[in-house]
Amino acid sequence: MFSENPFSSTKRSPTPKFSNSFTTRIFSDVAGDITIVVDGDSFLLHKFPLVSRSGKIRKMAADTKDSNISKLELHNLPGGPHTFELAMKFCYGMNFEITPANVAHLRCAAEYLEMTEDYTEENLIERTEVYLNDVVVQSLEKSVEVLSTCEMLTSIAEEVGIPSRCIEAIAINACKEQLASGLSRLDCDGESTELKSGCIEWWIEDLSVLKIGYYQRVICAMESVGVRPDSIVASLMHYAQASLKGIGKCQIWNPAKAKPRPILDENDQSRIMEALVSLMPTGKSSFVPLNFLFGMLRMAIMLDATIACRLELERRIAFRLEMVSLDDLLIPSVPSGDSLFDVDTVHRILVNFLQRIEEEENVECGYESEGLGSPGHGSLLKVGKLIDAYLAEIAPDPYLSLQKFIAMIEILPDYARVIDDGLYRAIDIYLKAHPILSEHDCKKLCKFIDCQKLSQEACNHAAQNDRLPVQMTVRVLYFEQLRLKSTLSGSSGDGFLSQRTSSGVPSAAMSPRDNYASLRRENRELKLEISRMRVRLSELEKEQMYMKQGMVVKSGNGKTFFTSLSRGIGRIGIFGSPAGGRTQKSSRKSRGSDGKPGRSRRHSVS
Repeated sequence: MFSENPFSSTKRSPTPKFSNSFTTRIFSDVAGDITIVVDGDSFLLHKFPLVSRSGKIRKMAADTKDSNISKLELHNLPGGPHTFELAMKFCYGMNFEITPANVAHLRCAAEYLEMTEDYTEENLIERTEVYLNDVVVQSLEKSVEVLSTCEMLTSIAEEVGIPSRCIEAIAINACKEQLASGLSRLDCDGESTELKSGCIEWWIEDLSVLKIGYYQRVICAMESVGVRPDSIVASLMHYAQASLKGIGKCQIWNPAKAKPRPILDENDQSRIMEALVSLMPTGKSSFVPLNFLFGMLRMAIMLDATIACRLELERRIAFRLEMVSLDDLLIPSVPSGDSLFDVDTVHRILVNFLQRIEEEENVECGYESEGLGSPGHGSLLKVGKLIDAYLAEIAPDPYLSLQKFIAMIEILPDYARVIDDGLYRAIDIYLKAHPILSEHDCKKLCKFIDCQKLSQEACNHAAQNDRLPVQMTVRVLYFEQLRLKSTLSGSSGDGFLSQRTSSGVPSAAMSPRDNYASLRRENRELKLEISRMRVRLSELEKEQMYMKQGMVVKSGNGKTFFTSLSRGIGRIGIFGSPAGGRTQKSSRKSRGSDGKPGRSRRHSVS
């Protein structure tokens, strides 16, 4: 009530009577002398209370020619007739409460009506400012509520700075909640995951009431003050759940918590989609869930979002492609597509993944990171199995062109597959689903299968497969014969593998990258030894120069000359053994004609 609420009018007046008629009279016993029209609604009021607090009405009343009865019309007043009625109650000293739902409208209306301290103390501008500073900005929930009301106001809200103050308050209060959430996590350790998330991220649901423009500004402010990236990601997921129709099928958030929102058209949804993608944290430690990324990617394809938006989603997915499941990659094609699945999108994701692997390889400098167990090679093997399974899933599609199918096969390097059983299965399914392929196309497709990397079971199947070209069957039988001969000869392990390794061909288990890494290590050792030899050669040249100087200066003293010469010969011996001349001669014989050490350095690259 009036006496308890500090943000109510401070004067009491006779109880007014508000009629439901077109014209509203404040006092039933005193005739009004001025009519104010606001968006078609007329208010029969009195000049004195109005002109004593509103500079705009005072100027407009002074400009009217008729001093007895005047009619004024206010255009584009913030908040419309309802807010004007509250402002007039303030002018008459009537009791009403300032709340988060009406404070933004009242502040903008007071600015429009010029209700400043120049006309009276504690005018409406001052009263609303006190409420904003003392109540609204101290609470995250109230700041969100006030900010949501600013969406219905004109640009005057930005002029008086209400949105910026609310956005800053939301970010700061969220940061405070983040600090307090450390204790909340400790308190919730024994509770369920749902309860733990509810006690920490309670404000995430509140932000979903904002429109995308203000929401985007809030998230940017949160990132600038240091709110946790995982909290921001959770907020983005919940906002997408509440705003984008169909995204809920991806189960990116708890559907029970999502508030229903009015259905937006595709242009608005596309704009929301692009804004949410741009707001995703970029740090490597703040991973966005893959199911959310794929849900957003499907929505972006369906809404025909911008190319930049789709490429960003594809890039983020490619960064963790080794963690993706097969079902995630089965993206339906748009109705205008030439196949059932969106193969082009998966192809671009795979290209991004291979580029990422290549960049990581170029950055690595240590010896240990370049071996068999390198993270990049392990990820590549996982992706190789994933792509083979994907090829087997899309192979039955009768509309899938041979060019797209081959493009998905040949983009992976040969060392991404330890065995080719998965690739053979996918190609066999494709041949079965496309019986009209020409013999030339069959040969073109089957050339990607390495018969030496097929298991015994796959070779047995291929040898009896009528869909394969004759040349393919012959190759399989030939390598099976070699395998059998190697087994009968008592070779340990896989005869093929040992044969390929001994002949200098990299094995399937070791990628060319790993072989190159071994060669690079050996090459670095050679370069270090060459550097040491150059240092020794430089010392020898200096000693030779000293010997020449001794021959010129001390040519008269034979003893000194021979002494210097003998010392010089002793210095030359650093390339051989410290023993006598016979050992040095044998050392020279062991050296090559080019003066390099006799130790064999095969596979080295200068």
